[in-house]
Amino acid sequence: MRLHKTLTLVLTAALAAVFGTAQDRRAPSPAGAAATQIGEKWIEIDYSRPILRGRTAIFGKGADYGKQVNGGAPVWRAGANTTTRLKTEVPITLGGKTLAAGEYSLFVDLKESGWTLVVSNQPYQKNYDPAEKTATFGAYNYDPKYDVVRVPMKMVVPQVSVDQFTIAFVDMTPKGGKLAMVWEKTGAFVEFTAGP
Repeated sequence: MRLHKTLTLVLTAALAAVFGTAQDRRAPSPAGAAATQIGEKWIEIDYSRPILRGRTAIFGKGADYGKQVNGGAPVWRAGANTTTRLKTEVPITLGGKTLAAGEYSLFVDLKESGWTLVVSNQPYQKNYDPAEKTATFGAYNYDPKYDVVRVPMKMVVPQVSVDQFTIAFVDMTPKGGKLAMVWEKTGAFVEFTAGP
């Protein structure tokens, strides 16, 4: 019996080496990060990056605008899977409101007329627990009472169709820059300043 178990383990390991394992497969919406540095301090965003996979008009139109990406949540998680997280080592000012250095969740209130970036201090779940009704997972359980700042984003139309949702810091200077999001033929950004 012991020899049978040993052979089974060896065979399993050999097959995994040849064919790969489920853990070797890429996630449908792989993890992503955007980062920038102001002086010696870092600003980082951790998020999941969904891919179009042949879908078009990803944000929709009219009364259905945003529903495909929101998945029934009241706001978009600005990505996929888990809650998008902003970590800043330096105070940043968005829309006239200064955020202290720390960690926050990012959401986007999607409207066809324009997007609103939402920064929240609502607790979040790293792993989904359906019994949890306060902390967010993605944007599920989102509650606007935890909003720290809501700021309108400036909308842009990219010259190309972007296949994988991307968050980036653009037009950076020593005093700040823009936090940008783009997917398919839709882009949006918000200006921010950094420092005390």
